[in-house]
Amino acid sequence: MKKYKWFIIIFNLVLLLVYFNYSVMEKETLLKNGQPVLLKLAPVDPRSLIQGDYMSLRYDIVNNINVEKIPTRGYCVVKLDSKGVAQRVRFQKDATPLKTGEYLIKYTSPNGWSINIGAESFFFQEGHAEKYSKAAYGGIKTDKDGNSLLIGLYDDHLKLIQ
Repeated sequence: MKKYKWFIIIFNLVLLLVYFNYSVMEKETLLKNGQPVLLKLAPVDPRSLIQGDYMSLRYDIVNNINVEKIPTRGYCVVKLDSKGVAQRVRFQKDATPLKTGEYLIKYTSPNGWSINIGAESFFFQEGHAEKYSKAAYGGIKTDKDGNSLLIGLYDDHLKLIQ
């Protein structure tokens, strides 16, 4: 067994590094080629006592949904208005063919009473809470498979807050 111990350790390390690099590559591809989508934010509290300056994000497109009537995992189908702001069309279980101008955003409902689209937290530098408290939109990029990545927060005038 001693003979194979180092081989197993090195093999697992290489496997972990390959997986990590693949994951980073997927995110970079999504940032580069993803469809930008703005999601209207529901009211949020821009502070967390435990984690410091942090914002828990809630999106308007998942408000007023009877969570019991939709699958626990699936896709929120959205259409973009002329400003690039997402309007909810429907929820569906699979990535069936979409109509022109529709985009997928994967969601889960882990607890049966709320919906998560994968970008529910935004951390920012300490002391910048007031600047981000004016956020009205969350900007994400999404791909054809419904994977999404938060790219920033936007104000009422659809300008990225920096």
